Amino acid sequence: MRRHLPSAHGHAGLPDQRLLQAAFDSAGAGIYLTDLAGLITMANLQAGALLGRPVAEMLGADAHDLLHRGADDGLTPRSTCRLMGVLEHGRPARGDESTFLRGDGSLLPVSLSAAPIVQEGGQVLGVIVVFTDITERLNVSRQQAGHLAMLEDFNARLTLLTEITSVLTQTLDVDEALQRLGRLIVPRLADWAMVDLRVEHDEVERVVVIPPADQVAGSPLPEPPGSLLARVLDRGETVLLGPGDIAPKPDSGMAAARRELFAARGVVSAIITPLRTQRQVLGALTVARTDPARPFDATDVTLVTDIGRRAGLAVGNARLFGRQREVAEMMQRHLLAPLPQVGHLEMAARYLPASVGSQVGGDWYDAFLLPDGVTALVIGDVVGHDITAAAEMAQLRSMVRTLAWDRCVSPSLVVNRVDQAMSAVTDVPMATMILARVEGSEDGPWRLRWSNAGHPPPLLVTPDGHARYLEQGQDLLLGLRLGIESTRRDAVEPMPAGSTLVLYTDGLVESPGSDLATGLARLRAQAAAIAHLPLEDVCDEIVRRIPYGTTDDVALLALRLPACGAGA
Repeated sequence: MRRHLPSAHGHAGLPDQRLLQAAFDSAGAGIYLTDLAGLITMANLQAGALLGRPVAEMLGADAHDLLHRGADDGLTPRSTCRLMGVLEHGRPARGDESTFLRGDGSLLPVSLSAAPIVQEGGQVLGVIVVFTDITERLNVSRQQAGHLAMLEDFNARLTLLTEITSVLTQTLDVDEALQRLGRLIVPRLADWAMVDLRVEHDEVERVVVIPPADQVAGSPLPEPPGSLLARVLDRGETVLLGPGDIAPKPDSGMAAARRELFAARGVVSAIITPLRTQRQVLGALTVARTDPARPFDATDVTLVTDIGRRAGLAVGNARLFGRQREVAEMMQRHLLAPLPQVGHLEMAARYLPASVGSQVGGDWYDAFLLPDGVTALVIGDVVGHDITAAAEMAQLRSMVRTLAWDRCVSPSLVVNRVDQAMSAVTDVPMATMILARVEGSEDGPWRLRWSNAGHPPPLLVTPDGHARYLEQGQDLLLGLRLGIESTRRDAVEPMPAGSTLVLYTDGLVESPGSDLATGLARLRAQAAAIAHLPLEDVCDEIVRRIPYGTTDDVALLALRLPACGAGA
């Protein structure tokens, strides 16, 4: 854009100076003209109004020195000023976010266009500058940017809370859960974090420091009443600390350790929030920042308080689960009676809680002598994986023992009686079970007589290392009578001297990502490979090779017959 002026002689009909000034004054934007030296030769009323300067005072002033400023209020060097460049190079220029100096010393953000004023012969005579105030536009833009930043911050906080909830619910190990929590908080929310948990006798123990420090954990230290941490633990309130709150002399051993960490890490702002359940405060989470330009604020306090509440519930649930698990495991192990000492038979057993989840369940094994001197073997699994299933297992185990001892009849008849009585005298909904009799004299021959109520088949391993499943005699599981009279059958299998019989529950052969056939094939191959080992070692090896991530408990009962000619 170039502005051409008429020659000195002029042309008929061209506007005079007054008409040109009137046209400029009626424009909706500020306009000023300079000569080749950059001195203002004309300015309209809008320019004076926008700049807060009388037009008369602007005339003759150096436009660059008077008006042109950087966003930081500094004078723009002439060499980099785009308006001076128009004079020098004769090319138009635009500035969408330029800055002019107002008469009162304030800065005016403007959008401008500048074009050289060129005589008909091509000589540059000056510059015409048209500018508008963009303060409102910038304010709207800044407001929108602020709203966007708030939304992004809110989304980041919501994402952090979601991830924290996820990691806290993925494990029931308190230390692991709190370590994961710390690694999420640092560095996304804070530069440093630690967790103190309450122990007995009003003492607290530091269990987590992220990033790690020399004094991560140690002996529990007392926290006297009135101390900062005691205030959080006793009153359940969140505390925001600034530099003045961090500096005072500590009043307890734990406070001294905390202050030492604060000093070593250069902490300038911190939040301490309780880890609380609905009924009690279990500990405290401390998060800290080291940048003086980024202290915690009230919004951060709200977020950290929420994190502490979630962490407290997770710790409380984990501790409750741990206590329930200990009680259930103790109950289950007491219910699994010691194996009988039968001179001519060797027996070994193992019980493993599930590696994840509810830990205990309804799996059990049993072995006892019947009135006719025959050894009875039982392996079973009550539906469920919790303390209720363990209690139901105890009911069913006692009933099986009682009915098996009451009459020396075939296993199928005993299992029939168990099935008929189960719904009437126990709370067991359904279960699988094998009841077997190990028949034979001390010198053999031996045979196994059993009834299978929906349970995985027994595994027989002969002394030559041949392993096979005894799949005959399969019947419906217990509790699934379907309103018809059951016709359970016995199965009978000769067992060579020196053979090993393995009874097990489905947790041994079922694992995530693998089907039952694969699990059965794996167990058969393992048992064949280790059949030469002592029976206790056989059980240990089978248990050791259980796939990682098994979600069910496991019961295992193994029997070994005496070798040929090795009677009691």
